[in-house]
Amino acid sequence: MGSEQFPVEVSVVIPCLNEVKSLGFCVEKALAAFQSAGLRGEVVVADNGSTDGSIELATKLGARVVLAKQRGYGAALQAGIASAKGAFIIMGDADDSYDFTEVPNFVAKWREGYEVVLGNRFRGGIKPGAMPPLHKYFGNPGLTWLINLFFDAGVGDGYCGMRGFTKDLYDRLDLRSTGMEFALEFVIKAAQAKAKITEIPVILWPDKRGRPPHLRSFRDGWRSLRFMLMYAPNWLYVLPGLSLFILGLAIVAWLLPGPRQITPRITLDIHTFTFGVLFTLLGVQILSTGAFAKVFSYAERFDHGAMSLKRLLRRITLETGLFLGATLSLAGLAGSAWITWKWAASGFGPLQAIRWVLFWAMWLFIGVQIIFSSFCLSMLGISRDTYIGDYQRRKDG
Repeated sequence: MGSEQFPVEVSVVIPCLNEVKSLGFCVEKALAAFQSAGLRGEVVVADNGSTDGSIELATKLGARVVLAKQRGYGAALQAGIASAKGAFIIMGDADDSYDFTEVPNFVAKWREGYEVVLGNRFRGGIKPGAMPPLHKYFGNPGLTWLINLFFDAGVGDGYCGMRGFTKDLYDRLDLRSTGMEFALEFVIKAAQAKAKITEIPVILWPDKRGRPPHLRSFRDGWRSLRFMLMYAPNWLYVLPGLSLFILGLAIVAWLLPGPRQITPRITLDIHTFTFGVLFTLLGVQILSTGAFAKVFSYAERFDHGAMSLKRLLRRITLETGLFLGATLSLAGLAGSAWITWKWAASGFGPLQAIRWVLFWAMWLFIGVQIIFSSFCLSMLGISRDTYIGDYQRRKDG
């Protein structure tokens, strides 16, 4: 599979930062796995600025060292993968927590036609002391559950540090994270790209580096959640915005005719109606921001599964948004003018129709929001040669 084009079939890429106490075990195991399985392989150590002799040790043992000038887990992996010669890449940590003698098992799944082979520590086993209980029972299962919920990845261990993938797929995914989010971005984009993904059991062993790990539970947990939300505008914006809009509009419609008595002592009136208007406006604002996020993700190639959005953008033009916004604005303006005329006819006395003032003003504000949002969406869609609306139709035609 690809051996004609790649004299090296498999590249094991190991990010490293001062791992002299454990790196040697990893390199030796990977090279022994190549020999025992008859694989044409190489070990690439992507060094992130080690000063403890890791570079010299890796070179002595037969690994090829690549210097990653930019600091960060993801930056080191990007440098190592970019220089890898194999058609199939296997990445793993330098702390000997993953057993590189498992390399042939990853390769076997690649030969079956899979583009991504993820290690699953929960199926393989987590040795005592290898993972904090907070990570084992809450952090990793929770993050994996969110990955599957947001992106339909269908994986059992979304954050396993040992995984294999084809160089061709990696080049298509356009990964950009330079920190620990690299592993998460990979799974998200692979799922969006509908890559052929499978998992194999791997054992997680206590690391041998002899120093505290780089990870910080709550800080890195929040970084992971934040990262996922930024790649899931439907969950971050569209669902909350739509819920607020529907709730607010329902309250407005229910209380527009007049007060509603819930119990003999509770009556919902203009104050609740005002909250309904505010919920509706807030919902529209969040939906607008969600639309910006989705088009930006599409234009910047963050979202590899945006074909439905692409089809939608071909049908909805700037003029569509302007027409809808102008219609709602004019309706709101006409209603407000009618209320003002009646108020003037009464001699500008006490304003009795405050409910209708809020109602028509709401539609006026929503219409104006849609008009300006439509211009912004059109500007976002034109960036980086990504054409939408009329531009897309002319290109396709």
